[in-house]
Order: sequence, then C-alpha cells, then structure tokens
Amino acid sequence: MSRYDDMLDLPRPAMSRAKPLTGLERAAQFSPFAALSGYEAAIREAARLTEPAVELAEDAAAALDKKLRLLARQLPCRPQVTVTWFEPDARKEGGALRVFTGRLRRVDETAGLLIFEDGQRLPLAAVRALESEVFPEFL
Repeated sequence: MSRYDDMLDLPRPAMSRAKPLTGLERAAQFSPFAALSGYEAAIREAARLTEPAVELAEDAAAALDKKLRLLARQLPCRPQVTVTWFEPDARKEGGALRVFTGRLRRVDETAGLLIFEDGQRLPLAAVRALESEVFPEFL
C-alpha cells in the first residue's frame, strides 16, 4: 500500500462558486499560441512577385501617341479599346501589367486619363499598349 492509495477513489473536489468546465472549454485553454502573429502574412507578402516598371522605347511611344490621336478622332463612335497599362504596387517596388477592355468615352489630356463608358479611368502615362478595331493594319 502506497501513501496516496486512500485518495485515489475520492470524488473530484468541486468549487462552490464556479461551475465545472465542459471538455470543449477545457480544450480551449490549450489552443495553439501564435508567438509570431503576422509572420505568415509577412512571408506571403515577401514571396509575392512584382514586375519592374519598364519605360516605352521612343518608337513604341510614337506609335502609341499616333493611336491615341486616332482614337480621339473616333470618339463619337465610342470605339471598343483594349488597354494594357502598368499598375504600380501599393506595398512593394514595381507593379503589374493589367488589361482592360471597354468602350472609350473620352481622352482627357489635361488630367492625363482615358475615360470609359463604365466609369473606368486609366492614367495615360501608365498605358503601354492599345488595341482596337479602328486602327489600320499597318499601325
């Protein structure tokens, strides 16, 4: 007989002011602890790739300018245009090339914007390519 054999069969002591915890409540006390909160998000952000901003070559910029002038003359027809533009990343250096297709309503050279019928506004300085059915084949 050991020293504690007389206590083995005693009922569990109960507190008079607190009700006993359920198994789920007891397990919640031992839930995992995130010592490095935000670390996973920082790793995902560091792994996210961006492209560097590439400036247009002089001949490509001239062709783009020619296309913009042609589009400005075709505005009453509301031409459908596919625009590829560079969108800078808000958190990292660089960004991504985006593509948008819509009916062009206005070219606002003062504000430097392409304004589409659905309200989309794209900065002229960020435009890298324009495609439309109104462009002649040789452009």
